[in-house]
Amino acid sequence: MNQPTAEQTAAADAFRTGDHLVIQAGAGTGKTTTLAMLARCTPPRGRPPCRQGRYIAFNKAIARDATRSFPEHVTCSTAHALAYASVGRNYQTRLNAPRQAGWRIGAALGIDAGMSVRIGARRIGNRALSYSALRTVTRFCHSADSELTAQHVPRLRGVEADGMHAQLSEIVLPFARRAWKDLQHPERGTVRFEHDHYLKMWALSEPKIAADFLLLDEAQDTNPVVEQVFTAQRGHAQLVLVGDSAQAIYGWRGARDVMSTFDSGRQLTLSQSFRFGSALAEEANRWLTIVGAPIRLTGSPSLTTELMKVTRPDAVLCRTNVGAMVEVIRQLELGRQVALAGGGGTLAALAQSAHDLRSGRRPSHPELMLFESWEELREYAEYDPSGRDLLPLVELVDEHGTEAVLQALDRLVPEDSAEVTVSTTHRAKGREWPTVRIADDFTAPDDLDEQDADGEPLSGPIDLAEARLAYVAVTRARTRLDIGGLSWINSHPAGDPRPGLARGSP
Repeated sequence: MNQPTAEQTAAADAFRTGDHLVIQAGAGTGKTTTLAMLARCTPPRGRPPCRQGRYIAFNKAIARDATRSFPEHVTCSTAHALAYASVGRNYQTRLNAPRQAGWRIGAALGIDAGMSVRIGARRIGNRALSYSALRTVTRFCHSADSELTAQHVPRLRGVEADGMHAQLSEIVLPFARRAWKDLQHPERGTVRFEHDHYLKMWALSEPKIAADFLLLDEAQDTNPVVEQVFTAQRGHAQLVLVGDSAQAIYGWRGARDVMSTFDSGRQLTLSQSFRFGSALAEEANRWLTIVGAPIRLTGSPSLTTELMKVTRPDAVLCRTNVGAMVEVIRQLELGRQVALAGGGGTLAALAQSAHDLRSGRRPSHPELMLFESWEELREYAEYDPSGRDLLPLVELVDEHGTEAVLQALDRLVPEDSAEVTVSTTHRAKGREWPTVRIADDFTAPDDLDEQDADGEPLSGPIDLAEARLAYVAVTRARTRLDIGGLSWINSHPAGDPRPGLARGSP
């Protein structure tokens, strides 16, 4: 093991005091190594000589990998694994039930096949209502709330406005409550039982986790239901939250940055990156400044990372699934072997729904299910600000056709045999590649209606969620970064380019 940095040593010293800790760990700063070092520390005075700890990971793969780093007295698992041991195992029969279409579940809940309501310009049929009811339960399970309410009902494309959402909620909530009641039976039921269901049941039981200290990883993207359970342990266990507030990119899914609201812990930082050199650290710091992050990164003195145009990158990072679909086709046309991080199932489902819509059939994908024709979707994507992110899909399909898109997705190869990996930035989180290009679907904010002294339109403010996503994207590279679709930051007032810094001009 390398000599610990001064920040890692400070974290170990703080852990020995027994205080709760909040550790802001920037991209590539060795947070897992640091947590493993804490777990090996001499226990605080007055505490048991060998304390039992738990490391709570973001997903199963991270927990499995962490097991190799932590000492035997630390159990590595996900929150779901804890919930399964307590509650979920009682629902094993229902967990193994075969999958069935959401509209069939909806029919069993009372959403008849012919049921249809009109809200605004959209007709919402039984499939969309069934999806909304089941999705409402999932959103409730991710929350810290004790009751299902209108705030858990998802906003559907085309009826996003508050008034229309209120109408939808009034219709959907009774079916969602019926679904949640159905899920309480361990042996039988209509609704397919999912892992998030027993996690919520466990949280509602107000569990006490048997451990002397708890280490919560990726704390900036914690579902409120997990946050509720974790913070409730502070009376009997030492809590350590580690993550990067600037990488909080799952807010759209209901996740919260626990680190910013946990007010009873000592604040520490890890800012020395071991992934990239100083030039990329400076680029990352631009985005950290924009989001008001509490840290700034220092690049590794032993690494050189260049910001320059990259024609054949190891990875292309996209903002959206639609952008990833466009990039897959672009890379295939260049004759490269292409992999898609996470597989092509998500994009294939979207492309198939686009095919159904163009063929006159009602699509099943949540993004498209409320549109009755391809022309209606095209108009929404071109003229409605809420639909702007669907415009690349419309243009791609209009240019190539849905059959060509589906055939392209069939040509994807596994990552270990690919020349380039295409990924959404959400899926790229926690990963790294030697060379990375940022895709074109990272677009600049709209200009304001105002003008500067030269008559040029003033740049609009940068959305903080978009800036956090950009920060994650630019910090995935080790040796070369082509900022591509983010190059607009070089001329934006918030970009604050540093004099003399060689950024390149891709």
